[in-house]
Amino acid sequence: MIKLTFYGGVNEIGGNKILLEHKDTKIFLDFGQSFTMGEDYFVNWLMPRRLSGCKDYFEFDLLPRIEGIYSKEMLKGTDLKYCEPKINGVFLSHAHFDHMEHISFIDPKIPIFCGHGTKRFIEAQETTSPSTDYGEHDYRLFKSGDLIKIDDLEVEPIHVDHSIPGAYGFLIRTSDGTVAYTGDIRRHGPMSAMTEEFVERAKESKPAALVIEGTRVTPVEKRKLYTEQQVLELGSKLVGKSDKLVIVTSYSRDIDRFKTFYEIAVRNGRKFVISPRTAYLFDKVKDKLEVPDPVKDDNVLVYFKQKKSGEYDEKDYYEWERKYMDKMVTANFVQQNQKKVLLHLSFYDFAELIDIRPQPRSIFIHSMSEPFSEEDIEAEVMQNWIKHFKLKFYQLHASGHASKEEIMEITKSIGPQKVIPVHTEHPKLFKKLLKSRVIEPKVGENIFI
Repeated sequence: MIKLTFYGGVNEIGGNKILLEHKDTKIFLDFGQSFTMGEDYFVNWLMPRRLSGCKDYFEFDLLPRIEGIYSKEMLKGTDLKYCEPKINGVFLSHAHFDHMEHISFIDPKIPIFCGHGTKRFIEAQETTSPSTDYGEHDYRLFKSGDLIKIDDLEVEPIHVDHSIPGAYGFLIRTSDGTVAYTGDIRRHGPMSAMTEEFVERAKESKPAALVIEGTRVTPVEKRKLYTEQQVLELGSKLVGKSDKLVIVTSYSRDIDRFKTFYEIAVRNGRKFVISPRTAYLFDKVKDKLEVPDPVKDDNVLVYFKQKKSGEYDEKDYYEWERKYMDKMVTANFVQQNQKKVLLHLSFYDFAELIDIRPQPRSIFIHSMSEPFSEEDIEAEVMQNWIKHFKLKFYQLHASGHASKEEIMEITKSIGPQKVIPVHTEHPKLFKKLLKSRVIEPKVGENIFI
């Protein structure tokens, strides 16, 4: 008999933590942090203390109290005693924080299985974000189609298309049947063939259960979403009609979107201006993915903010940043060349606009999900900046997740005996659309397959 226990991703988007047990073998599928984690207790700079390990998280039930998974260091000061690992491995579907952020708590003796791309994204994040430290782990890298034997289980990772490269679903085979897990998945991206391969392989396995994401399974989808190709074509038209600055913002690991904006810039005779952090990420993945070389590509410039001395002195910057100083541009350059650049700017760097002084009716393309709540403070603040500088706002985004209709089609095509929805705020909608095959998970409760 297979036992599944869901410690995250239940009635919420993100935070997947799924324990699968068969006989004496235990593995976790993802170990992420929910988008709303601890929102009743933590906000802005009021966050769990890094030095407290699991203690602050246990206080508010933000981590499952499970023996044999956390490191000795992380359990200091808690009433959960350390013991030797009881988990045989953690399988990461991809490198988004809502699927892997909490690996920092895991005992280094427990292997972390992930794709080569996920490992590179982890390394890039740890290098470019001084506050990020996922700890020492026994990383075991896989590629699509590998067969990973762990005692009573055989795990096959199969690539899927998502808004970050190196995303996988899993087929977990046991003597009592197969469990298929989608991770995060979409059909409308540039690598949709990978998703179709996963669906076909899952169908062939005749799974006893399908654990499937449902981010966009909602009663009504109010947000307008595009394919990546539509983002490219519509964005290029917008930029082509403008003789002013173009500012874009997108998720920091969405390589497809960076490639799209690069193409838009090149088509319209503009330089693509990125941050040192993005330049470093391009460097980490350029041998595997078709991204511009931030050092050699003449279409790419790197935006440096003032630090410390205020004089753009080499000593002001981290060693990993200095590699890109030959491609350096500053606020003054962007101000003087507004119609010649396409500037990628994160929300947290909006203060740079004060120095850049974009001309009125400059274009701002928001290429991320629209806020789920009308009370989203960041969205309100962003709009205040846009109004202050008289920017023209456009929402242009291709989601990383399949639509409700596509999720239902995928489920029916795979044909599992049981369906368990995760990563969704509307699990009951699955039951309404798929009837009796659906099992709604509850946090910490066992599901036997």
